[in-house]
Amino acid sequence: MQSDSMLTPDVQAALALLSTHPEFRVLRKLQHRDTFSQSTPAAAGTVVILDTETTGRSLDEDQVIELAMLRVEYDVATGEVLRVVDSYSGLEDPGRPIPAQATAINGITDEMVAGHALDESRIRDFLVGSPLVIAHNAHFDRTFLELRLPFFADLSWACSYQQVPWTEAGFGSGKLEFLCWSSGFYYDAHRGGEDCRALLELLSHPLPGHSQSTLALLVNQAQEKSYRLWAVGSAFETKDKLKARGYRWDGERRCWNISVSRDEAKAEADWLKTEIYGGRAREIEVETLDATSRFSNRSGAISKHTL
Repeated sequence: MQSDSMLTPDVQAALALLSTHPEFRVLRKLQHRDTFSQSTPAAAGTVVILDTETTGRSLDEDQVIELAMLRVEYDVATGEVLRVVDSYSGLEDPGRPIPAQATAINGITDEMVAGHALDESRIRDFLVGSPLVIAHNAHFDRTFLELRLPFFADLSWACSYQQVPWTEAGFGSGKLEFLCWSSGFYYDAHRGGEDCRALLELLSHPLPGHSQSTLALLVNQAQEKSYRLWAVGSAFETKDKLKARGYRWDGERRCWNISVSRDEAKAEADWLKTEIYGGRAREIEVETLDATSRFSNRSGAISKHTL
């Protein structure tokens, strides 16, 4: 954020007045910074924050046209963000005109990408040590990058959209722009580098109502396993119950499924047995997901479980 010492006295006075007025909120424009703390922790960890821009949302038809990354050190004990140690930003020509609707969102034009390609060697070097990769809506970024750069499949991923309890912390939306506005700053959205900087700033803030930093919560959550329960053989007439419960229909497998945490798995299995299978013994499939498989299109380890 911009230091008040860089502002004129008149602007500082106006900010002080507006900041304390109940009918106004002050938003600061995001200022890039590489140093967040001067601490020298006993142990420092590394995460990579990334964002991709594409020609669209279809894995079959669209391509990556920008990849931006920040390599960030943090205090393992507290989750405090320490510093940005490296950055990368690259454009790539998709080999066809960029759709107008994509340019309207990310501002990337055919002229900007002409003749450019992602630097695969530089990206590999950037990911040495297999740091945890963080993206806001990681399923989107991960699936596109694993197609374009398959070595991304070997990494552990975390999603700052799905794995941070934003709603419990009082935020009305998990969208990055809204979260930043609610945290007192705004930024020039939808270019990869800016989105990465905004997410890093957000993760450096404490999460309301929690003793841990936002980054610490996310790193800890990424280390936990989650489970996808497949309601194998559920009757057609139970579809409304399943949908209302939060299950999703997988058209390829023709089966309803839900993702739950370790603590929720037992209760969910009990609900399936009672509400979907009428209390009868039934075998379902349980898919175990961890940070290496979560948010990808690859299956986790699948086992049979008798209710």
